[in-house]
Amino acid sequence: MATTTKIRPRNLVRASGGPRYAVALAVDALGTGLLRPFLLLYGVTVLGLSAPVTGAAMTAGVVAGLVCVPAVGRWLDRGARSTVVAASMLVRVLGVALLLATPAGHVWPFAAAALFLGIGNQSWPVAHAALVATVAHGRARDTALAAGRALRNAALGVGALIATVTLTGGTTALRALAAVTGLAYLAAAALAWSVHLHARPAATPGRESGAGPAPRLRALLAANVVYVFCLNVPEIALPLVLVVQLHASPVWSAAIFVANTVLVVTLQVPVTILMSRFSRGTALALAGVVLTASYLGFLVATSLGRGWGAPAVAVVSVVCTLGEIVYAGSATALVTRLAPAHALGRTLARLELSTGFGLAVSPAVITALAPHGPAALWGSLAAATLLSASVVATDEGARQPRAPRPGPVPGLECS
Repeated sequence: MATTTKIRPRNLVRASGGPRYAVALAVDALGTGLLRPFLLLYGVTVLGLSAPVTGAAMTAGVVAGLVCVPAVGRWLDRGARSTVVAASMLVRVLGVALLLATPAGHVWPFAAAALFLGIGNQSWPVAHAALVATVAHGRARDTALAAGRALRNAALGVGALIATVTLTGGTTALRALAAVTGLAYLAAAALAWSVHLHARPAATPGRESGAGPAPRLRALLAANVVYVFCLNVPEIALPLVLVVQLHASPVWSAAIFVANTVLVVTLQVPVTILMSRFSRGTALALAGVVLTASYLGFLVATSLGRGWGAPAVAVVSVVCTLGEIVYAGSATALVTRLAPAHALGRTLARLELSTGFGLAVSPAVITALAPHGPAALWGSLAAATLLSASVVATDEGARQPRAPRPGPVPGLECS
């Protein structure tokens, strides 16, 4: 068991890629918060497309982004770092430009815009994690990844709030919103590229040296597909249960979503630092236990009926959010810890594919289970998550020794 890590703000910024890169992250996330939640409304309101057509184009963009992720991983393994991050932002600039150039009623230019936005959105997490893993080591790296997630959630929330206010201005305001988003991506790309971070590729080891981590990584990535369902619980499962099954006011769903965002922003870094006293595998297994307990709590809460059901669901949602925070602070950190140096990019790409697959199938699974009753929904989620946690807990690769003190990074080129 390791001791709790103490990291000063200045060191945290340095571990996250430096001040310029931190600003780039904030600007990029703000731009995403301005547009991403309202891309569907842009297609329907500004371009006059039908909702099914708009949704299909957006889904195709996400799928295309996931297909491109392995190529991003290979690019990273050739040593690129800040260039890949900047490219993920520039691709979205192109997407916004196509969006602004799309005439009303034309679906294919909108589909192309959604394609480039999807590629950028799916490529960014892989590139960002690889950059942080290059400049930081051990628990400082874990905390920097957690800080990046907290910063991104905060900027996304602010961007979504600004976009909500902008909606009152109609189609002209939505077009202006898209233009501002494009400029934000362009500025973020320039800042990220200015970091000029490159790592010389590591030598490829022999077959035997890479055989051990491979089965462990496969087990972790399979478990991650189930873990990631927790990210869609506040957005899909709880509104479905509260509004459709308990007939509660939609205000409850909105309040839970806001509380989830606030808790992630404020607690992600402190909880990640607190969990540094445990191995990353133990923390990830604990996250599964907490999530399982929250799912069982939702099962009990929904049985209380309309009177006490909604308040009870709101209370249990805090436990679910804590499980999400522990999961987010340990999953990428553990996979990065186990990744061979020569295949860091490809390993992170597989993690992103695992996460993307879980996020893609979870709405269908949740909406399919919900009509069969609370036991079918929450019982199934609890059983699957507990099984995944047991896989992590029993995997000997999840029990890592305490990370050594960080030293200079071999082959690192940064200006």
